Amino acid sequence: MSQLNVIGLERNNAEVLAERLNELLANYQIFYMNVRGFHWNVKGRDFFELHVKFEETYNDLLLKIDEIAERILTLGQRPLHAYSTYIKSSTIQETKDIHDGQACVREVLESYKTTIRLQREILDLANQSDDEGTSALMSDYIKEQEKTAWMLNAYLA
Repeated sequence: MSQLNVIGLERNNAEVLAERLNELLANYQIFYMNVRGFHWNVKGRDFFELHVKFEETYNDLLLKIDEIAERILTLGQRPLHAYSTYIKSSTIQETKDIHDGQACVREVLESYKTTIRLQREILDLANQSDDEGTSALMSDYIKEQEKTAWMLNAYLA
């Protein structure tokens, strides 16, 4: 039996990558729900600006959730799909009862810091495994989110 999966990666490497991608998926799911809550519940002078920004953010997160799950499937593995599992697997915690715009933005920034860190770890692992598909995905996410983190930090300054 071949040690390579359908896309030509070592099966063991693909399993390890999928485990880390599932961890990232769990974090994205919690991040997504937090931002949905911020969108619905934000209050304050910046309501109009933040309401729109949070919608833009959660729509982007939703696209990434789907891309990550599909990458896990491409690696020949299964994506997590139970919210209870996401809660247990995520570093990002559920955020409850935050309505202040500045506090919401701080939470979004902290979540980006978490996803960027995880994505860098997955990028390194993907590069070691010659997994160009996962590397490219993580690289694209990191580049985009580093700029977003800079902008959110500037907003809070």
